[in-house]
This record gives sequence, C-alpha cells and structure tokens, in this order.
Amino acid sequence: MTDSVNRRAAASQKRRRLTAAAARVLHEQGVERTTLADIAREADVPVGNVYYYFKTKDELVRAALAEHGTHLDELAEELGRLADPRDRLKALVEAWIGQRDTAARFGCPTGTLAVELDKRADGVLDAEAGAVIRRLLDWAAGQFRELGLPDPDGLALTLVAGYQGMSLLANALRDPGVMTREGARLLRWLDSLEAPAGSR
Repeated sequence: MTDSVNRRAAASQKRRRLTAAAARVLHEQGVERTTLADIAREADVPVGNVYYYFKTKDELVRAALAEHGTHLDELAEELGRLADPRDRLKALVEAWIGQRDTAARFGCPTGTLAVELDKRADGVLDAEAGAVIRRLLDWAAGQFRELGLPDPDGLALTLVAGYQGMSLLANALRDPGVMTREGARLLRWLDSLEAPAGSR
C-alpha cells in the first residue's frame, strides 16, 4: 500500500514539474519553437517519460494554460487578504511591475500565448488562453464593482488592456522601464477613481 501511495505521489510530483516547466518554456520560447525535449530538460525528467503524462504538445500547452490559471487563482487569493478592493487592484499592478524584467524579455505569459495560439487554424487552445484572461477581467471587474464604480467591466478592460499594452511594449522595446512607468500611471489612475456620491 505504501509503495503504491509513494508511486502515485512521485507521479503527481513529476506531472506537476512538467506542467510548471511547460508554462515557463512555452512563455520563453513560444509554442512553435518548443519541443517536448525542451520541456523534459527544464523539468529534469527523461523525455520518454513526458509521453506517459502528455501524449502531444497540445496537451502540454493546455497544461501550461491551466498552470497560468492556477497562478492567477493563487494571486487572487493572496490579494483577497487585503481588505480594500482598491488596495487589491493596486497590489495587482505592483505585482505586474515586479515582473518587469520577465515582461521585457518575453512579454505577458498568457497574452503572448493567446496571440500565438490565435494564429492556429483549430481555434481550440486560443479560446482556452482567452478564458484565463477572461478570469482576470472578471476578478478585476469584481473589485471595481465592490468599490461602487460605474461600468466595472469597462474599467476592468481598461486595466487589463493597460497591462497587456505595457507588457507588449516592454517586450518589443526590451525596456523594463516601460512596465515601471506605465504601472505607476495605472496606480495613479486607480487612485483617481471615485464612486458617485451615494453609490456605496
């Protein structure tokens, strides 16, 4: 019984390492340039073992998207510990700014993957990437709604579009300072938003 439990735990850990490695390597290299061998090497798993957990590269892409979704859920849970929704939104922007060097080298993990997957004809995985971005939009809209601000969905779109834009430009210009400057602008914007009198 113990051997069986240990084998299951080891298999689960190996799958988790492969999933995390897929998220990193696909972000850094893109879907087309990434091989299963690249992911196996990053995860420190023999390449033959990859096929035991993932039969195709698309399955690994799907797992990487799930990893991005999990990261978003963990971040939302951490931000949820802050009492004020404006503080949560500002902490999100500060987290984006904290990733400025990564963004300058590779862009936004989910955004770049969504753009790349959109070029494919099957139209399945790009929808899954869009679903991760939709979860971020919905979370942000919830914060704006809690603040009693009008058009919370529109404000969420402005915020996430600002992030995607600054990530893309930081990457295109190879300038992490873009994230710092535009992030500061987003923080000032968040501070400037006020709910109409009597709405809260």
